[in-house]
Amino acid sequence: MNSPLDNRVFVETEAYLKLKGVLDNLRDSRGNIIHVIGTPGTGKSTNIYRAIDELGLRVYDVECNLKDLSATPREVFNTIIEDIKDDLDARDNREAYRRLSSFDAVLFADRFHDSHLLGDDVHGFSEWTLKSRKTPYFYLLCIREYLKYMGEFKHLNIIFQTAWRLKIGKRKYDIFTDIPILSRMLSKILGMIFTVVKIEYTPKETMKIIKAHLNLEEEKIKKYIRVYGCRPRYILDRLGGDSNP
Repeated sequence: MNSPLDNRVFVETEAYLKLKGVLDNLRDSRGNIIHVIGTPGTGKSTNIYRAIDELGLRVYDVECNLKDLSATPREVFNTIIEDIKDDLDARDNREAYRRLSSFDAVLFADRFHDSHLLGDDVHGFSEWTLKSRKTPYFYLLCIREYLKYMGEFKHLNIIFQTAWRLKIGKRKYDIFTDIPILSRMLSKILGMIFTVVKIEYTPKETMKIIKAHLNLEEEKIKKYIRVYGCRPRYILDRLGGDSNP
């Protein structure tokens, strides 16, 4: 999890430049849905916020502030929508979506997934998904809402920091990137319907990111890459450095 203010040290990569190019088109178009995927530890949100900042996009950053992790999918959905309506002073869902169209994009990232790391006494969506077995029903509610208000959604650009997390032991996995056959299949299906940008790095790019944060010998960095893969944030966390790409 990274906040928009944590981009002090940043290394441009091929994945970042691709993402920036995709987001650059949002200012002059509508109806785009973009999914940014990537293995945990690659810095998806850091790349998203960096690109938004450099491009000067006006973005509505959706929050998910749950009070109870035992909430049903319907309660989670209603909490998110009601918070948006209150924030935009909208009377109903339709008016809220129309007001969101004044932004270059609507973003579902850190403030949605990890709000529990930004404030006290609230739970983010990622916490809820790890506790609930009914996550698929939540997504069905979202699809239903999209179909009901399709006319309004055609005037919105939406950026999803997309993750469906599983926790096995102490390690978190993302079904879109970390489970070989299933992940490839799901990513391909997602890419047939939406624009998908995958945040991933070559070993050379990972090396460059680590060295931008810490003065280490290449052989030591290579050792960590062999253990953790090309996941700069995981490696920097283990080495005690700033964890942004």
